[in-house]
Amino acid sequence: QVQLVESGGGLVQAGGSLRLSCAASGRTFSNYAMGWFRQAPGKEREFVAAIAWSVPSTYLADSVKGRFTISRDNAKNMVYLQMNSLKPEDTAVYYCAADMATARSMGIMSHSGIHYWGQGTQVTVSS
Repeated sequence: QVQLVESGGGLVQAGGSLRLSCAASGRTFSNYAMGWFRQAPGKEREFVAAIAWSVPSTYLADSVKGRFTISRDNAKNMVYLQMNSLKPEDTAVYYCAADMATARSMGIMSHSGIHYWGQGTQVTVSS
């Protein structure tokens, strides 16, 4: 059974940085993409970033390009989201996700099509 466990959320001032971590377990993730989505109160869950597990491929939402970086450590089964230059509009619950997909396809598919989700971690950016 796939399990995704996020950590690293918190409260930060605008312009600050946070790093989210996602511990993945339960299967081998070759041919999978791992990603991050976020959901703000009253809004739809939206794609943030994705990375392919076995090839050097990433895909980021336009709203975070240049500020966020996604990476992975295959040996530790970990995925990270480094968030810099945070803005109040980045405030949301951030979810780790996994699916048998490419990084790009994870970015364009509906979030309802994603098979595996973590429980989420809150990120709050104060102005």
